[in-house]
Amino acid sequence: MNRTMLIPALFAALTLAACDKPATVIVPGPAVAVPGPAGPTGATGATGGTGATGSTGNTGDTGYTGATGATGKTGEGTTVIVVPPAASAPKN
Repeated sequence: MNRTMLIPALFAALTLAACDKPATVIVPGPAVAVPGPAGPTGATGATGGTGATGSTGNTGDTGYTGATGATGKTGEGTTVIVVPPAASAPKN
């Protein structure tokens, strides 16, 4: 009895597998708008008004003059001359 049930079961499986499956329906997406060429340039707008001029600021106060220093002593008349050393020969 097992073999008599096996043959119709295989036949049924093959029959069902051979049936047409419904085709997948692809719905197109929304249309994409593509911009056209640029139109002519419009008229130039009016020039804006001039802004208000600011007022002039106040002049600051003059600073105080510092105290004058004492006059220095006069020199003794000795002059010191510092002579730089002679240039040495370059090393090789």
